[in-house]
Amino acid sequence: MNFEISELTQQVTQTARDFAQQHIRPYVMDWDESQEFPLHVFKEMGKLGLMGVMVPEAYGGAGLSYLEYVAIIQEIAKVCGSVGLSLAAHNSLCTGHILAFGNEEQKKKYLPLLASAEWLGAWGLTEPNTGSDAGNMKTTARKEGDEWVLNGTKCWITHGKSGDVAVVIARTGEPRTKDNATAFIVERGTPGFAAGKKENKLGMRASETAEMIFDNCRIPDANRLGEVGGGFKQSLKVLDGGRISIAALSLGIAKGAYEAALQYSKERHQFDQPISNFQGISFKLADMATTIAAAELLTLQACDMKIRGVKMTKEAAMAKYYASEVAVRVADDAVQIFGGYGYTKDFPVEKYYRDSKLCTIGEGTSEIQKLVISREVLHP
Repeated sequence: MNFEISELTQQVTQTARDFAQQHIRPYVMDWDESQEFPLHVFKEMGKLGLMGVMVPEAYGGAGLSYLEYVAIIQEIAKVCGSVGLSLAAHNSLCTGHILAFGNEEQKKKYLPLLASAEWLGAWGLTEPNTGSDAGNMKTTARKEGDEWVLNGTKCWITHGKSGDVAVVIARTGEPRTKDNATAFIVERGTPGFAAGKKENKLGMRASETAEMIFDNCRIPDANRLGEVGGGFKQSLKVLDGGRISIAALSLGIAKGAYEAALQYSKERHQFDQPISNFQGISFKLADMATTIAAAELLTLQACDMKIRGVKMTKEAAMAKYYASEVAVRVADDAVQIFGGYGYTKDFPVEKYYRDSKLCTIGEGTSEIQKLVISREVLHP
């Protein structure tokens, strides 16, 4: 691994940082309180290439690497975890799935729309009764002539209401059998495809999370992604990259909380001196800085392996698991450093605290990450 940050990465980081300060920071709490999904912000990010970070220029994207992508997600999440989450889901899940497994016709049709943010993407794997147990999904796709008929419900879907196009994984075989799922591209407006309940969440409240409902939804076979039965294997590979996304999101939230606590500890005085002078506070800051650095190294290792095309299932799971738990711990310590003020919405750390918890749940819980890691360790 080369630890030197390239000039390109620095430029991209600064662009994302400036955008977040100008277009996101002033409105963070308004969006959080009202649960408003700021679609217009994503349209603006599309103009800067932030919605198609890893999409090749030939398809209208920025053509950047995972290193730049991680830097962008971090900078946005340092200001607002909700916007960072939606940015990550659009880039790594829906867009990433089509980029990795779509045929040339599908790529030419959808990637330019997604990379420009003319269209917003969603990705549907999770169901009400089959969260981590995806092999037992109830949403089905039945072949009828040159069409597929989808029936079922997906839940916890980022952009489940506002997404213009979704990659949906549906069961095309018997439950719990090998290769029993297939991926499809479904456009909003297709008869039988509707949005369901929008969730009222603890954190990440400006990132839309909703159900997607399929009721005899007919789509052409041309919208099938890859081979019949290949959907679950595709999803696992997409999630490897998605775990790097959540690790980056976690890092951004952790860094935002840490920087706020560090600054406050220097400004807040008790007993005629800044509270940063007290060992109880300074040691917390030392632990926060150290765990963030360790999480960042794990994330960069997974990035490096992803860029080189090396299998990184274990490393991505480690990065996601550790960074997400670090985000929760750092945000918790940040609230503690702020004391009573940290428990109010007048200061930023209570939102970092609420937002951080999602990182230990989304795209595979911490327990699932440990399952993935242990399997890789035991059966390399």
